[in-house]
Amino acid sequence: MKLRHWVVPALLAACSFSLANAQTTDAVDQFVKDEMDKQHIPGLALLVSRNGQPIRQQGYGLSNVELQVPVKPETIFQSGSVGKQFTATAVMMLVEEGKVGLEDPLTKYFPDAPVTWKKVTVRELLSHTAGFTDYPKSFNFRKDYTEAQLIKIVENIPLVYPPGTSWSYSNLGYLTLGILIHKVTGEFYGDFLQQRIFKPLGMTTTRIINEADIIPNRSAGYRLVKGELKNQEWVAPMINTTADGSLYFSVVDLAKWDAALYTEKLLKRSTLEQMWTVAKLKNGQPNSGKYGFAWFIGNKNGHHVVEHEGQWQGFETQISRYVDDRLTVVVLTNLGSAQPDKIADRVAELYFEGTAK
Repeated sequence: MKLRHWVVPALLAACSFSLANAQTTDAVDQFVKDEMDKQHIPGLALLVSRNGQPIRQQGYGLSNVELQVPVKPETIFQSGSVGKQFTATAVMMLVEEGKVGLEDPLTKYFPDAPVTWKKVTVRELLSHTAGFTDYPKSFNFRKDYTEAQLIKIVENIPLVYPPGTSWSYSNLGYLTLGILIHKVTGEFYGDFLQQRIFKPLGMTTTRIINEADIIPNRSAGYRLVKGELKNQEWVAPMINTTADGSLYFSVVDLAKWDAALYTEKLLKRSTLEQMWTVAKLKNGQPNSGKYGFAWFIGNKNGHHVVEHEGQWQGFETQISRYVDDRLTVVVLTNLGSAQPDKIADRVAELYFEGTAK
């Protein structure tokens, strides 16, 4: 039977499209594997989503080196500071409900705080422009603290600049936001996230870190010491529950999170856009960190991106959302010194190059 005249070109076009996609896939595979070798990364999970739909969910290497367990899409990694976006989303939910105001002074929620906190707003905590610092050198990560003890430690650290006049990344600011959520809702912030974000989105494995529980598909975290792979350092259980980035998640769950950010399931579109806009200082200038609310905002090779990296206890993670291109790349690794941002950047470039073909 002869083919109609329009069938052959169509078949050729389809073959060319498939070949281009195969070439992109091969290039991604090769790059990821090469980079894992260079960086000595034991295991990695990769997500690529377009228009909120996963087009690639893949595991590489080992989630547990001692037991030789391979990484798969369902493998669970620790979030590091990528978890901050969930804390910020929870705060903005309370803002939309009128229970929290962005211009509220912190003393509204922490009446016993130092007088300097009267000039610190919720907005400034979200954008790291409050003058808060990071954990002090004397902080004991192997001691279990209560929330009351943690907030007292934060309150006793002087502000490093007048609120709203500069930018400095502060884990303690987001720790404070988690306690604020507890004060406003009466719920531990992790329970609030579970009820208001994770369950509604079907993120069935995302949860607060708990090393005592039996958790299927949990990966082990690693660090390099003089070139030799070592297990992650132990921290006290309470330190793994703070709102500055203490979550378990997988790329399967993060695909659902990415999809939700194209909708208004959680927040109004105007609220999301506010989170993805560089926050301004009191003088009207954008902050030097190019930070919104739990997202860095930038431009990479002409592509607008909102992104965040996380590092904690033997894990390094990265989420990059190219919002105008509707392309998202997530890289989760179980090595504390990895550079998942470098991997995510190049994977995005490969997909952009493949689309151009």
